[in-house]
Amino acid sequence: MKYITLLFVASLFLISCESHTYDDISGFTTTPNYNKHIKPIMDNNCVSCHNPTYDQSPYLTNFDEVKEATLNGNVACRVDASCGNIMPTTGKMASPSILMIQYWKDTNCPEN
Repeated sequence: MKYITLLFVASLFLISCESHTYDDISGFTTTPNYNKHIKPIMDNNCVSCHNPTYDQSPYLTNFDEVKEATLNGNVACRVDASCGNIMPTTGKMASPSILMIQYWKDTNCPEN
């Protein structure tokens, strides 16, 4: 009985590690554009540090900056930690946000 209880608790822990709430998946698209999909992700997760006032480059405050940092920098691989420390430093973004950034890069970063 002890082992069954332990197995049950362990499985609950593993299930709870990944969040799939409505907020995580609402608005997900495989054809994202900057204004509707990427800008809100940047505003909520990146701009508080990556701006001229805080002076953490690359700046991610507008379309041109985000596009440049995504195509010629390492924004896409930093949000999934495949090329260095994970960004944002507060912890990994929800999977749908990471995927949308990757899809946006793969479609040459459309603005609208």
